Amino acid sequence: MTFYIVLSLSAFLISLLGTRLTIVALRKKVVPFDPASLRPNYQKPPPAGGGIAVVMGLIICLLVADINYAIILATFMLAAVSLLDDLIRVPLFIRVLVQTLAVLIALSVMNTPVFAGMLSPWMDKAVTAILWVWFINLFNLMDGIDGISATEMIGIGMGLCLITVMTDTFPNALSTYSLIIVAAGSGFLWWNWHPAKILLGEAGSIPIGFLLGYLLILAATSGYPYAAAILPAFHVADATITVLRRLYNGKKLFAAHTDHYYQKAVRSGRRHDSVARYVFGINFLLIFQATFSVIDPALAIFYVALAYASVFMMLGYFDHNAHDPDYEPFSKL
Repeated sequence: MTFYIVLSLSAFLISLLGTRLTIVALRKKVVPFDPASLRPNYQKPPPAGGGIAVVMGLIICLLVADINYAIILATFMLAAVSLLDDLIRVPLFIRVLVQTLAVLIALSVMNTPVFAGMLSPWMDKAVTAILWVWFINLFNLMDGIDGISATEMIGIGMGLCLITVMTDTFPNALSTYSLIIVAAGSGFLWWNWHPAKILLGEAGSIPIGFLLGYLLILAATSGYPYAAAILPAFHVADATITVLRRLYNGKKLFAAHTDHYYQKAVRSGRRHDSVARYVFGINFLLIFQATFSVIDPALAIFYVALAYASVFMMLGYFDHNAHDPDYEPFSKL
């Protein structure tokens, strides 16, 4: 147990202290990040780039935890290209190509089918790759206000840890990697809570989205597919519905916007930390629903439906408030 405590504490401290050093470096303009044009939810956006320290901490601690080197290689690839994108804007085609390559590298060392034999082996890999690439991008799309990405890291990680405890499989690879994610997210949240002193940036959100996707796939192949579908429900529902609505309305998908439901809540006058607390609350509800889906497999599909119904109610609440004619955008930032 001491090993897991030390490993988690190391991930927390590397993330916490590394992010602080990054803040100092960016304040002195050692690294020329300028995300202002890409942060429509901020009047005066803090610098991006905090993800550098978080991802480096994750890579170091995951290596100590003996994760497969292919996962580390893929994470490093994504971090490098995303860091470059933070600096000079890499074309979308190249970014998606690298993301796809990273996912394929990771899948090459994962032999257990994700969909439990419902699909042929090649189809299972193809569908998993598409969903994984989408999850990477939806996590990036949802990184639009203070605290929301770190709370998602903590929520998913805590949920997976609790499931391993409830099924008497703790400690194992899934719980170890999850603890590292929780610790690193907590270290970053210290600086990213509203008013944030720094943002993740592409260099953080893209590789972290990849690692969270890996954890969810690992959970699905470890016998917890319904829990893996429940835990990221808020991010999946908000991002997917928003993208579909923008497609339907003929809007550019990758232009900076405030169409996400959590962004509408901010536009309605709520502070970033208030919205992040709502998201944290729904994540705790999802953790309990995911746990019940494992404890009572006969009702697992019911808990999946209940989880997404809960999320849709939250999205509807955000959407309803955004249509208040008296709201003043950014009035409480």
